[in-house]
Amino acid sequence: MTRAWKLPILLLLCGSVVAAGLIAGGDVGSAVAPLLVFLVLAGVNSPLIFPRPVGALEAQRRSAVDGRPVVFWRSGCKYCLRLRIRLRIRLGRDARRLHWVDIWRDPAGAAAVRAANDGDETVPTVFVAGRAHVDPDPAWVREQLPPSV
Repeated sequence: MTRAWKLPILLLLCGSVVAAGLIAGGDVGSAVAPLLVFLVLAGVNSPLIFPRPVGALEAQRRSAVDGRPVVFWRSGCKYCLRLRIRLRIRLGRDARRLHWVDIWRDPAGAAAVRAANDGDETVPTVFVAGRAHVDPDPAWVREQLPPSV
């Protein structure tokens, strides 16, 4: 769980160091911009932007019942972030209808991704009807969602 927060914390620390350097140099006004940029980067790369993840076994069980895709992701992955943002833009709150599994929080999820990708933890990996699709197009993922009730 702490591994998911390492990059956001590092970004916050870097932003603080840059801002402190500018403040120490007497340029208080220009310290705000880099601090805000690092804050936004930390937020985007944190687990906060993704819905609450479920375990791989629970996600696979739910998917078998409701037919929704299972998305295996990890924080700090720019391709996962791209998929998540594009789904959120097009689907809004319906992006939460997908089953999201954080492979850094769930060892079974990491094992499922490695099994599907010849031993690599390549994400995002989306399972639809038991078949793995690595880094699929967000439009294709949207098409795989069953109609909402």
